[in-house]
Amino acid sequence: MTQDTARAPLPAERDAHLLGVLERDGVVRVADLTAELGVTAVTVRRDIARLEREGRLARVHGGAVAVRAERTADRREDTPAETPDADPRTTGSIGVLVPSLDYYWPEVVRGMEAEARRHGLRIVLRGSSYDTTDERPALRRLVESEEVRGLVCAPRMDGRTAPDVVEWLAASGVPHVLVEREAARGPHRAALESVVSDHALGALMAVHHLADLGHRRVGLVLSRESPTSRKIAAGWRAACHELGLTSAEHFERLAPDRKRPEFAGVVDDVVSTALGSGTTGLLVHSDPEASAIAQRAMDRGLSVPGDLSVVAYDDEVASLFSPAMTAVHPPRDAVGHAAVDLLVKRLADPSRPVHREAISPRLMVRESTGPVPR
Repeated sequence: MTQDTARAPLPAERDAHLLGVLERDGVVRVADLTAELGVTAVTVRRDIARLEREGRLARVHGGAVAVRAERTADRREDTPAETPDADPRTTGSIGVLVPSLDYYWPEVVRGMEAEARRHGLRIVLRGSSYDTTDERPALRRLVESEEVRGLVCAPRMDGRTAPDVVEWLAASGVPHVLVEREAARGPHRAALESVVSDHALGALMAVHHLADLGHRRVGLVLSRESPTSRKIAAGWRAACHELGLTSAEHFERLAPDRKRPEFAGVVDDVVSTALGSGTTGLLVHSDPEASAIAQRAMDRGLSVPGDLSVVAYDDEVASLFSPAMTAVHPPRDAVGHAAVDLLVKRLADPSRPVHREAISPRLMVRESTGPVPR
């Protein structure tokens, strides 16, 4: 359905469409539903809130997720012979708090759900926000209201309340695993349990790929809002050092949120800087920023990859652009699986040493990178 539909869909029709998408994808987004149904975001949010009260989905920031994982787990608890991996010490619910389900996180959550089902556990999912300054209230509600056995969470680690969140987790007595986050506490910097993508390695792989194609001037563009940017920058700098690139041969930019009016100007500035400095390769986080830069370069008469090679970081939608974009693909599904697996092991053996796991990404070579121009 589109905005041009003559008759607005009835509530039952909206429900059928929404639940159908949930059954197919496991997640729905408010922005997608407003376009597909031709209704306002307020209407979609009201529908989601009502369906959550009916126990047919779970709300998260930006949309909703299916609750069939919880129902499957309920059935399996009634028939323990069907869950050979279930352990009586780890059955029940675990709480999951992620920043959103608009981008990056859906695949991580699906990995968590699959691993939780394997162990006879239910997922209680909640969404935070990149704008949230303090996740402690949300975490506290998960522990107190939902009576979860453990927590898997991705709190903000760059805000002023981050140390307080870390201390709360450590003092809560609830087993917990950080996902795509790392933290330490106390005078001896004792680490919290964590599972992360090795984003620094991903950036290093991307720069080496461009260098193998002959590029000696490789730029970096980062999303200003993303906590991943710091690690990508570290990998990019390490690769520049390994390859003998100097500060005069590369540049770094922080891109604002795509919704801000200054975004278009920054994109144009990136292309101008690349042209003026002789930069022939770019690593850009994330996919939408990479696509915008590649599009602006082509609008200005450049060829991608003939004049400028572009590697996107995240690989959410990079393959859909034309030309299909070479991209670093973080192991989102594997990170979700590993986070729940680590929590299950902690529940089964509270005295085991703290584990920190880093999982390697993959480089997906496509059409947006090529040999350096001659």
